[in-house]
Amino acid sequence: MRFLLTLFSLISSSAVAATIDIPIETSRTALVLRVDNDGHLVTVHHGKRLQQTAEYARLRGITHLNEGYSEYYNSVYTPAGSRNLLEPAIQATHADGNPSLDLVYVRHETKPAGTGVTLTTILLKDPQYAFEVTLNYKAYQNEDVLESWSTIRHTEKKAVRLQKYASANLYLSAGQYYLTHYHGNWASEVRPEEVQLTAGMKVIDSKLGTRAQMLQAPMFMLSLNQPAQEEQGEVVAGTLAWSGNFQFQFEIDPYHNVRLLAGINPYASEYTLEPGRDFTTPALIYTYSNQGTGGASRSLHRWARNHRIPQGTGDRLTLLNNWEATQFDFDEPKLVDLFKDGKKLGVDLFLLDDGWFGNKFPRNDDKAGLGDWQENKAKLPHGLGYLVQQAEAAGVKFGIWIEPEMVNPKSELYTKHPDWVIKLPNRPDAVFRNQQVLDLSNPKVQDFVYGVVDDLFTKNPKLAYIKWDCNAVIYNAYSSVNQTSHLYVDYVRGLYRVLEKLRAKYPTVPMMLCSGGGARVDYGALKYFTEYWPSDNTSPAERIFIQYNYSAFFPAIASCNHITDWGNFPIKFRTDVAMMGKMGYDIVVSKLDANDLAFSQQALKNYGRLKPVIYQGDLFRLQSPHTNDVGSVMYVSEKQDKAVWFSYLINSRFKAGSDLPPIRLRGLQPGKRYTVQETNLMPGTKSPIDGSVTYSGDFLMTVGLNPAVNDRRTSVVLEISEAL
Repeated sequence: MRFLLTLFSLISSSAVAATIDIPIETSRTALVLRVDNDGHLVTVHHGKRLQQTAEYARLRGITHLNEGYSEYYNSVYTPAGSRNLLEPAIQATHADGNPSLDLVYVRHETKPAGTGVTLTTILLKDPQYAFEVTLNYKAYQNEDVLESWSTIRHTEKKAVRLQKYASANLYLSAGQYYLTHYHGNWASEVRPEEVQLTAGMKVIDSKLGTRAQMLQAPMFMLSLNQPAQEEQGEVVAGTLAWSGNFQFQFEIDPYHNVRLLAGINPYASEYTLEPGRDFTTPALIYTYSNQGTGGASRSLHRWARNHRIPQGTGDRLTLLNNWEATQFDFDEPKLVDLFKDGKKLGVDLFLLDDGWFGNKFPRNDDKAGLGDWQENKAKLPHGLGYLVQQAEAAGVKFGIWIEPEMVNPKSELYTKHPDWVIKLPNRPDAVFRNQQVLDLSNPKVQDFVYGVVDDLFTKNPKLAYIKWDCNAVIYNAYSSVNQTSHLYVDYVRGLYRVLEKLRAKYPTVPMMLCSGGGARVDYGALKYFTEYWPSDNTSPAERIFIQYNYSAFFPAIASCNHITDWGNFPIKFRTDVAMMGKMGYDIVVSKLDANDLAFSQQALKNYGRLKPVIYQGDLFRLQSPHTNDVGSVMYVSEKQDKAVWFSYLINSRFKAGSDLPPIRLRGLQPGKRYTVQETNLMPGTKSPIDGSVTYSGDFLMTVGLNPAVNDRRTSVVLEISEAL
């Protein structure tokens, strides 16, 4: 078994070091690149940081096989053609038709890129052509996270055709490799599957265009030497910051090392790069952990809160959505009554969902009106401004649902601008959920989509929240103004341009990222959105798994978990599951009985006290719902003086959960003493947990505690506090 991802054995102390070593380090990890004797850039180490940087020079280069191309196996950015016969990271055809590349080292530099952040750039150039690639590595010291992307540029006489352009080309070494990838469909998102990699290539990709992550998610856990474990073992966790088609390739080479290629899917996306222009790939965001998947998740969570998600270290609004109460059937009086229900419940904001727009083609179902973003006069004769005022008078803020990237064929927008729609000439229209996708590679469409949102805020400056949906995939991929193979790439870039412009003008407005559920959850889009919608499936029995799986990569502050009427579950169970992240409601408050209403009102007060720990604390997944009768997770504050512990009964069979062995806690300070107090109790009930007892952190982590989950107590929330 090999040690710490070190790719090659140590040489003797008398050996000569390589010409140039380029260590890219965080507090605990290191990626070490080397310029070999031929000027090519190779990987020699990826794992735990050595205490003495000078010892990286002792790492030996690869021992070549008889094949002449074997020096390319550990290439940092493998070029296509010439003597390389491996799957490339980059493939291009030069202006003169030559389909090969050679990339040799020119120079590199490392410089600060913010507090606790460094940026290393490495320039590679083809010695025969005016073609270059800059490899970029942003290292987040305190979070132990790397961002890796490439910038491609040339000054040849004519355009160069890019057939492939990966963001990262990693090289890892271990005895065995276990890949956890995530797949699913609507209402069953991000289902994990672990497979042992064997010789050959495993490909994870998407070709859906928009809603690109509906079937496969752009994230992975690669466990080394053993199947993935929560708190021990070596793991590399990665996710691509891109909201369109993606591709991951995992290949075990003849040396039994893994070559990992990650980036935009090259499918139907050959890109013509004009001279003097840059092509910049999206970033692969990844971390190495020798503390299992839990350690990797905590690093990614800290990075996301501190560096990526807007207001990631701040607060979030709790909301009441009208969809379950009304769907498309509402009017002003009905909504005003719901505002009052929101105030009675105790939420911060009321969210008006689909159905508020369209006049010539009124939005009374999902078959018409999408694209016509004027208030429906029959439903809302006084307009959105009236609703904003009425919500404010009731004591809640007002937010609204939009889906500005899409259009119904039955709409004024489609009638006026059929050329704005992605569709093939001489083919019948193909719709997904009765709608089609607007061509965001078209600057006019970008202006329109920006204008939809900007107009809402201009007319209603007190509008407090946006839910941005995206429900269709791209059928009949073709652009009437962009008749190249750029559409899949330029669509996403067009979307990001719109969002960048909106965020510049409205930097603090909370925005939910939604895509028919969780079909667009990535750190490319989450640069602009404060939160995301994991799934349209809000049954708590399913949400336990969905939220647990997303937690591998995304922090609790970003996960919108709503209490709804899906499934026949007690209000306490629904609430306790939603409280794992950003809690919200989509229920008919007036139909709650007195007991359930009193519980919900108190639960919101409890949540106000607990959410700083849930949002900003370190997550410890104590027991997986996939393999246990009881699923259990815990959030621990940075000072280790507060924690919130959630436990849920997963298996409803006879005596499941009864006589549960103590669950060992994690993340506490061994020398501190703690009290354990149950919260979120139904009115009139008493907890079997004695809140007057104090425990040492050492006891709680070594021996553990039974949360007393059973068929009468299907969910338990425990508040752990340092005893003063």
